[in-house]
Order: sequence, then structure tokens, then C-alpha cells
Amino acid sequence: METKKYLDLIKIELKGMPDFVKEYNFGTNHSLTTSYQYLTEIRRFFNWLRQENISEAKDNQHISTDTLANLRRNDIMLYIDYLGHTKNQQGHLNSPTTINRSINALRSLFKFLTITSDNNNGKPYFNRNVMLKIDSLNNTKTLNYRAHILESHMYTGKLKYEFLDFIENEYEHHCNKQALPAFRVNKERDMAIVALILGTGIRVSECAGVNLADLNLKEASLDVTRKGGQRDSVPIAEWTLGYISDYKKIRRERYQASKKETAFFLTRWHDQTRRITTNAIEKMVNKYSAAFGHPLTPHKLRHTLASELYDVTKDQVLVAQQLGQKGTSATDLYTHVDQKKQREALNEISEESENKDK
Repeated sequence: METKKYLDLIKIELKGMPDFVKEYNFGTNHSLTTSYQYLTEIRRFFNWLRQENISEAKDNQHISTDTLANLRRNDIMLYIDYLGHTKNQQGHLNSPTTINRSINALRSLFKFLTITSDNNNGKPYFNRNVMLKIDSLNNTKTLNYRAHILESHMYTGKLKYEFLDFIENEYEHHCNKQALPAFRVNKERDMAIVALILGTGIRVSECAGVNLADLNLKEASLDVTRKGGQRDSVPIAEWTLGYISDYKKIRRERYQASKKETAFFLTRWHDQTRRITTNAIEKMVNKYSAAFGHPLTPHKLRHTLASELYDVTKDQVLVAQQLGQKGTSATDLYTHVDQKKQREALNEISEESENKDK
């Protein structure tokens, strides 16, 4: 269902786009979510080009590659300034993260038009890539500050076990009567989902996409389809296997699954057995964590695994491999999550100073 939703949304976006954007979308290997987000950013940029009379096209379908080829750096900077002064649906100004997503979408499009495409006798549409002159917006928060905020939204150490224990033994006392039957049906499944994310660091979309054949509990490993469709295999933390095994035992009978049903995490909806969606997992984690008193998202469960894994190994490459990341830049944050060593070093400095004074 999640896949169909994004395919439908992408189809709607592409209807209003010129052919070269359709070729771009076909020629990239982004995840469906990223493809949709990038197309919405490209639409917003094309709307702005026409609004500012930089393009004389009557609609976005008639935006020409000549217009894009002749854009100047100043044009893009004006657009970034426009984004910075535009409010989102919640009435807030666009954040640097949102603006950077727009910049990344345009970088991706211009890379296709100037390098990847072979529209004209094996040549790209044009050669001048104005986006090479555009930097992403700096995040004004330091790694230490971001790490401090992140640390307060993770379930490291005993907290993750306490959270699972809360779901198993306490949540039903916080649950209203109408929701209680559904909770009892789904408790083993929900605990297995939380444990699997905490025990592997997979993304919520990757968790929803797990198939029965992907799990090897004997070897404690999981085959996973990463963003862009690449297949990967990661080890599973042994402490999580009991939760996954408990759900597996009741999966077929509880959810009335046929032998042909490949999805591991299932739901029953209108008397039909279906794969659980990303959105359902996000709502489920939010529901339990809010009742637990420490609200978080599935992405923060992923952060928890990454932080603890780095703390044990001090190996950013290993953490990046576990998370399915292509480089280590995204793991820099985890080197700053645990500030105990910084405090210990500061205390040592203080002690040395006092000894010298004596």
C-alpha cells in the first residue's frame, strides 16, 4: 500500500512535468520517497521560474532546458532567498533542512541533464551546471549541540529494555478499552518491530519491507533492501532474537496469513491480511513511546543502535556498514553523542591545575 501510494503521487507529479524530467525520474535510482520529494521540489522551482518571468513557459510542462542551461548563480541564490522567506503548511519559515532538500533535488536534476543523460547522439542536454556553484546551507548548530539533543531522544542502555518491558507488561493499563483488543492482538508483532530496529538499525521503510525469507534467526542475520533498491545483509543483535521468534510463532495463525504471504510484519484490515506500512510503524512507536514518557520516532531507535555500536567499536566505517550508509559523514554525529569523555578530560585538566598550584 505504501509503495502504491508513492507511485500514484509520483505519477501525478510527472503529469505536470516536461519530458526531460520524466527521463530524469526514470534514470535515477532514488527510493520512492526521495523521488516524490525531489519532484515536488522541482515543481516548486519551476513555479518560481515562471512567477519571476525567468521562464516564459505557460506551464511547467513547457519549461525548456535552454532556460535551465542559462541560469546564473545569482538566479539560484535568489530562489534560495525566496525559500528562506516562504512559510510551510504549518505557518513556519522553511528550515535549512527543507531548503537543503530543494538544493539537493536541483543538484540531482542538473547532474542528470549535464552528465548522465544521453539525449542527443549520446550527449547530455547541456554542459553548464550552475548548481556546482551552490553550497548547501550550513547547519548553525554544532555537532556537540546536535549530539546533546539527540542523546535526550534515544533509548540507550537499560532504557531500551525498560521500554520493551513497558509495552509487554504496563501499556495495557494506559490503553483505553476500545483499543485494548487490537493491542493484545498486535503486542508480539509490535515488540518484534521495535526490537528489530533497535537490534539492526534498519530504517522504518526497510523494516516494513522485511520478508519472511529475509530473516535467518539461526545465523542472526537479516537481508534487507536498502534505499535505491540495493540488497544488503546485516547481523542482528542476539538479545532481540527472542522477541522476533515469539512473533514468528504466532504470525501465521494470528494474522490468518496464507503460505504465499511473503511479508514478515503483517496487519489485518477489513478482514484482509496485508504488509504493515511505514506510516503504521511510525504511529505505533509514537503511541508506545509517548505513553512511556519518552516520545520518539523509529528513526531515533535507529540512532540508538548507531550510538551504542560506535560507543563499543569506535569504528565509524563499521557503523556506516550496519546502517547501510555509503560514507561515514552521517556517522560523525555519533562520535559526539557520549560526552562523558569530554567531562572526564575537563576534570583531569582541573585536577592537574590544582596539583600544580599546590
